[in-house]
Amino acid sequence: MAFLEVERRTLEEIIPKLDAELVEIPLPELEKPGGPAIELFRKQGGAGMLVPKALGGRGASPLQATRVHRAIASRSPSLGVAMMMHNFSVATLVENSLYGEEGNELLRAIVDSRLLMASGFAEGRTGAGILDASMRADPVPGGYRITGAKKPCSLSRSMDIFSAGVVVPGANGDQRRAIAIVPASAEGLKRRPFWRSWVLAGAESDEVILEGVFIPSELLFFPNCEAGLDRVEIGGFCWFELLCAATYLGVASRLAELALVAGKGSHADRALLGIELEGGMAAVEGIARAMGEETRDENALARALFARFAAQLAVERAAAHATELLGGMAFVGSSDVAYLLAASRALAFHPPSRISASKTLAEYLIGGALKLC
Repeated sequence: MAFLEVERRTLEEIIPKLDAELVEIPLPELEKPGGPAIELFRKQGGAGMLVPKALGGRGASPLQATRVHRAIASRSPSLGVAMMMHNFSVATLVENSLYGEEGNELLRAIVDSRLLMASGFAEGRTGAGILDASMRADPVPGGYRITGAKKPCSLSRSMDIFSAGVVVPGANGDQRRAIAIVPASAEGLKRRPFWRSWVLAGAESDEVILEGVFIPSELLFFPNCEAGLDRVEIGGFCWFELLCAATYLGVASRLAELALVAGKGSHADRALLGIELEGGMAAVEGIARAMGEETRDENALARALFARFAAQLAVERAAAHATELLGGMAFVGSSDVAYLLAASRALAFHPPSRISASKTLAEYLIGGALKLC
């Protein structure tokens, strides 16, 4: 079985023709702002890959989804990241559908109209928790008016729907957290350039601003648990950690593939690339398989986090090793190697960071509670 063969075969099963289209386009073209990758994903029906077959979607399992993400990110890191945010939002709706029909109409619309969802959660603010939202939803007759901003926000230009964490003020001064579903065409929703890096520029990670945007009451969802994460939120975050890890394993795998095909280094050098990346992917796949059986509780999320951080370390080591094997002439002869190396490091920036999560994970290992919010 060749390197990445399983992942690319799974991609062909879930989103036929997409890999063949991506492989024909040079990496710089796929990664630039306004590149073709996101629209190719939409055109091939990728938006509905996680939507259950009963609702018209492809019904990809967690295991299939991780393989698809690795395959796609090995072709276009920016598309992998943009897809990751869309699929996190969709997966949360799918988790919600396990306990009722709320949100099923939206899932059907995502499939039928090939809608893309941007995710406005876990903002990039130092010291903020993963559920600490800066956007506010004020109750008004018939619904809510939302004010605030999310930056960076992938899919900011191509999105049809903006999903976001908000705080809802109460009459007695308290606040409740909620999830808002906002049409991207809503009056008062604006985009502003934010992403200044050349790395992952194709993911459209700019700022989304909401200036008193009205949504009806049925487009705001409250969790079942205020003190911590409820089971839908835990399920959604488990999905996110798996898709995140698989995506960046895909980026590092592209570097490894270049070294393997070129026959760089010794047998031991090349085997080490497989040991790192296949070991990291095995951890991710183990959690993905377990998601069909496990209760959505803090134990499930802790295991997902351990797998994500194990994959993160594997990505760091393998990307650096593959780049060294490829050598200086490959590095200076094309921008691809430097680009992929830089893109692979971005896994460390997705929430929660290993540094911020270390305290609660260490305490969890000796019987403490997992506290991420």
